[in-house]
Amino acid sequence: MNKIWGMVSFILFCIGLVLAVVGGLAIPANVIVGAVLAIFGLIIGVIYAAGTKEINTLLLATIALLAMAGAFAPITFVGKTITSMVANFAALMAPVAIIAAIRALLKIGFEK
Repeated sequence: MNKIWGMVSFILFCIGLVLAVVGGLAIPANVIVGAVLAIFGLIIGVIYAAGTKEINTLLLATIALLAMAGAFAPITFVGKTITSMVANFAALMAPVAIIAAIRALLKIGFEK
């Protein structure tokens, strides 16, 4: 992957992570924050799908992150805050996972 595109995706990931935490603390369950995070995730996913050969590692990491999204829900006070942050983070990573999964399936389908 081109170093510049790798840096762009990393910066978007870092901004998205900060936005997920701040959004979860300050304005939980905000549609605009979720939409911005989903757009960031879409851009990150396209960059990685177009340029990396390690799509399986990316897919595995995103699946692991999305699977833990509801882990803190049973905890009442802290759970709501953390669940909101993790839900925002899931909004960032879900488009990445979808694009990585589609690329992995296409790679398998077009393999000789």
